[in-house]
Amino acid sequence: MVELTDDAVDAALERGRLAQSTEPRAASAHYDRERGHVVLALTNGCTFAFPPHLVQGLAEADDATIAEIEVLGAGYGLRWDRLDIDISVPGLVAGIFGTRSYLASHAGRSTSLAKAAAARANGAKGGRPRKSA
Repeated sequence: MVELTDDAVDAALERGRLAQSTEPRAASAHYDRERGHVVLALTNGCTFAFPPHLVQGLAEADDATIAEIEVLGAGYGLRWDRLDIDISVPGLVAGIFGTRSYLASHAGRSTSLAKAAAARANGAKGGRPRKSA
């Protein structure tokens, strides 16, 4: 077994202090009903807000349930106990709002008049060109 020295402990504590002040960790979280956003106050002094419908499992939740946010551990995670949803704060800040399969199933789902017009224009051209042999 490796023996811990005082220097190793001091170095680990310093790395922890540095991470606490620079990494995206939640100091607090609340739901702003007026704006319809979950708002995180991060330990590095930044504020991060997101609409809950982006997060896997929160799209169908009512405002009262969304407001029941718990900050986990050292601020690395958020939990909605009634919904049994946990999500990482660094993931949220990086734009990861759910599992890989959830994100893949929702990618490109948005529709717009411009997308519909482009699809019609492409269809009028006869579709994709065939590959030559």
